[in-house]
Amino acid sequence: MADNLNDRGPQDRSRVNVNEEWELQYWSKKFGVSAEQLRDAVKAVGTSADAVGKHLGK
Repeated sequence: MADNLNDRGPQDRSRVNVNEEWELQYWSKKFGVSAEQLRDAVKAVGTSADAVGKHLGK
């Protein structure tokens, strides 16, 4: 399957990936937090987008 270059969201929207700069920017914007806050949340609760959102109060 070819990549859709128009879809700039993460490939797996259930997991937060802070290792790719563009995904870090996507998730930071989605949750309304800084990259540092996002990294701290992932360290605290893991990569589940739901868990990160709950941890951040979103």
